[in-house]
Amino acid sequence: MNKVTLEIKELLYSQGSSGAYVLIMEDKTSRRQLPIVIGTSEAQSIALGLEGNQPSRPLTHDLFKRFALNYDVDLTEVVITRFLDGVFYATLICKQGDDISMIDARPSDAIALAVRFGCPISAYESVMQEAGIETEDLDKVEEPDPEPTEEAQSDNLEDLSVEQLQQLLDLAIEEENYEKAAEIRDLINAELGMRNEE
Repeated sequence: MNKVTLEIKELLYSQGSSGAYVLIMEDKTSRRQLPIVIGTSEAQSIALGLEGNQPSRPLTHDLFKRFALNYDVDLTEVVITRFLDGVFYATLICKQGDDISMIDARPSDAIALAVRFGCPISAYESVMQEAGIETEDLDKVEEPDPEPTEEAQSDNLEDLSVEQLQQLLDLAIEEENYEKAAEIRDLINAELGMRNEE
């Protein structure tokens, strides 16, 4: 399967879900973004790993790294492998001598470990196509898109047309409300899928 190399772009507090954060992963080549909702403790662990801070006592991900290295196990890559029913799945690719093994993991844990091991993070192209969000190249935008109509700003998204949903999706991305953007994207995909079946 084709893979896309990702990098951590932002870690944002989620206004829609209490105690949750949105981790924004970005494709280095196309600027497509993959928003992943994660918990507070995982967000804290990723942030500490990015900053290179060493707590006085090891956090869970620090302990995992020490344990792995003590037995000559190296984490060589993290791959986000699936997006199913709104849930992301990831795999740790580990190497011990000549042996390579793959371990299932939550993406939040896998990325917290990748930050500590300094290994690449990637996603299958199928995941990017299903859950990724296209971002506009701001340098090429000549005029801003028109504001969505009042009808398009309705709270009941399921009553809106694909065109109105697309307007709201563009607005959510512009406002960096990635959780809302992911919800709208899923509705658009569902509506287009129903049209193809007809």
